[in-house]
Amino acid sequence: MCTACCVSQLACCCGSAACSLCCGCCPKIKQSTSTRFMYALFFMLVTVTCVIMMSPTVETAMREHIPFYTEMCHRLNAGENCSTLVGYSAVYKVCFGMACFFFFFSVFTIHVRTSTGCRAAVHNGFWFFKFVALLACCAGGFFLPNQDTFLEVWRYVGAAGGFLFLIIQLMLLVQFAHRWNQNWSSGAKYNKMWYAALAFVTLVLFSMAVGAMVFMIRFYTHPEACFLNKLFLGVNCGLCFIVSLLAISPCIQTFQPTSGLLQPAIITVYVMYLTFSALASKPIETVEEDGNNVTVCVLPFKSGLKNDTNIVTGIGTVILFGCILYSCLISTTKRSSAALQVYRNDMPENERARCCFCCVDDTEDYDDEKTAGGQSVKYDEKDGTIYSYWYFHFVFFLGSLYVMMTVTNWFHYDNAKIERLLEGSWSVFWIKMASCWVCLFLYMWTLVVPMLFPKRFQA
Repeated sequence: MCTACCVSQLACCCGSAACSLCCGCCPKIKQSTSTRFMYALFFMLVTVTCVIMMSPTVETAMREHIPFYTEMCHRLNAGENCSTLVGYSAVYKVCFGMACFFFFFSVFTIHVRTSTGCRAAVHNGFWFFKFVALLACCAGGFFLPNQDTFLEVWRYVGAAGGFLFLIIQLMLLVQFAHRWNQNWSSGAKYNKMWYAALAFVTLVLFSMAVGAMVFMIRFYTHPEACFLNKLFLGVNCGLCFIVSLLAISPCIQTFQPTSGLLQPAIITVYVMYLTFSALASKPIETVEEDGNNVTVCVLPFKSGLKNDTNIVTGIGTVILFGCILYSCLISTTKRSSAALQVYRNDMPENERARCCFCCVDDTEDYDDEKTAGGQSVKYDEKDGTIYSYWYFHFVFFLGSLYVMMTVTNWFHYDNAKIERLLEGSWSVFWIKMASCWVCLFLYMWTLVVPMLFPKRFQA
């Protein structure tokens, strides 16, 4: 058992075999899923490294607990206390290497249709060599010439890529809303209980949105201050109300009979979340009361303790990067890529209502099954790829840029620290507020485009 597992892992690291766990009790895994999770592991390892580089707390702990830390930094020519390996410039260089890694594979795997070719074998295997290549790319960023010019140019490249990644995230949300409604509406044809489920979930989502709106009106507005908060909160709530009416209007339902209130409920909840996040990210405002400057439009239950701040920041960071990882993986599935007009699936799909529809596999047909001393692997791409290889790497390329900009607080990079990731800055405020409007525009566009171009959307 141990020998077979070692042979299997060696074939995975140094050959084209798919990676799997050594435990034979684990559920079977597809080659396409195994490959995506391995790249996701690479992505998260570099992301965690970037987080460490931006954390003075971690830097201090390493300096205090690692023996010969100062001597090691001197031998590496990394400056005093490894100053060149921390801070925003180090994150830029590491993310540059990760972005180059994924961009190379994006170009390398263009027009790969099956897993039987040599390029597909490189994509699905040889993980040890690819890990070494990733390390070399990340380390290479520290040896670039004219680093001041590089950092300036790379900052704007990162901003453009980060904005594009945000748009893909929002497109995925709109696609998710339509897919949820379509899946459960198809079940209502055979079981009326799905109508009850649709109504219940819609009611819960709108209740959450109204609750969030009341909460923000109560704690993020003030009679004498916070004008932008009041303005954008009113604008976003009004736009959510408009798209909800538009979704159930007769002119829309003529071309989209399944259009209902579930989709705008999902969009409204997400817009309320983005609005709250934007208002929480805005620099604090003060008003003068009884001769004292009083901070207004902030959460009333902040204790001010450092431990509480670190906990909130840690949870927020985990949620943020979890969403990034989810977007990188989900955007490259067959259905999601088709929604983004990247991977076109011409085969008709028989929709079957499921509670966990988003976790359903893209396909149920497999060529063969192979086991090598551990978890069974299903090689499911012999006849055709399950997802677009080049687009998969391109999304991770954009995700690398988004991580770089997020960790370094976008354009407020000079004093950026991971412990202050959720603190206020105008650039983060405007990015999140603009994301609200882009999300609403994308959803509104999906509603009206069949009416504007009816021939293109005819069955």
